[in-house]
Amino acid sequence: MKIKIAIPSKGRISDPAVAILEKAGLGLKDASNRKLFSNTHNSDISVMFARAADIPEFVADGIVDMGITGLDLIKESNSDVEILTDLKFGQTSLVLASPEDSDINYLDDIKSEIVVATEFPNLTNSYLKSHGINAKIVELTGSTEIAPFIGIADIIADLTSTGTTLKMNHLKIIDNILDSSIKLIANKNEYFNNNEKKNLIDTVNISINGVIEAERKKLLMMNVSKDNLQIIKDLMPSMTGPTVSEVLSDREDTVAVQAVVDEEEVFDLVNKLKNSGARDILVVPIERII
Repeated sequence: MKIKIAIPSKGRISDPAVAILEKAGLGLKDASNRKLFSNTHNSDISVMFARAADIPEFVADGIVDMGITGLDLIKESNSDVEILTDLKFGQTSLVLASPEDSDINYLDDIKSEIVVATEFPNLTNSYLKSHGINAKIVELTGSTEIAPFIGIADIIADLTSTGTTLKMNHLKIIDNILDSSIKLIANKNEYFNNNEKKNLIDTVNISINGVIEAERKKLLMMNVSKDNLQIIKDLMPSMTGPTVSEVLSDREDTVAVQAVVDEEEVFDLVNKLKNSGARDILVVPIERII
């Protein structure tokens, strides 16, 4: 039993998608060439490169078993897929924006029959209708920011991460439609009705979650005299408590201590540990936590 995973062939989430698969142990054999399909180091799992916007439908229709794509694209296509994991990258928001000199400053300022330009007509129309606004939607495939300035639309609905691009184009955010990030998704039928494929899908999901869990963690390793052990243990934040083991050396009073800690704690913690008698301190990156 084999499964296919669809990932974006290009764009802002393509390289991170490849990277997270590689860290999860599914290195792509043909990633550099971006062929339609690539085998992985697991003979039961292959990858298909596709447009990010097409991936939700490919997964929903069973063309592939799993996919990596944005929540915005899943919602826009109204694809019935199983969302397995938030991959913790590609955060963005679909917002409504108007020209800086416009009288439209809030959602309540938007009147019916207003013209909205967007690459997300379904999400935009649904959101506005849920607030009693019947807008005219103009679908664009790019350069949405210029639409109000060339007479195509009154306002726009567009993706933004920081708002900088909107400000550069003299636009102001008036409302938020959807917060989005990149998701790992699966075909519902295969996931819930095919045990063999479900096992493979779960294996991929567990491995990817292990990568996400490990991303901001470090392994601290050090040697400590037994006299200082309790002080060191009290200093060490860790997932389940530090691991203490015997050191085979001439110094019988020495033990080895290791613990997984948050990356942001490492700078201060290393100095505290050193000042409390720890030596030979190693800070080691972690690939996965399962």
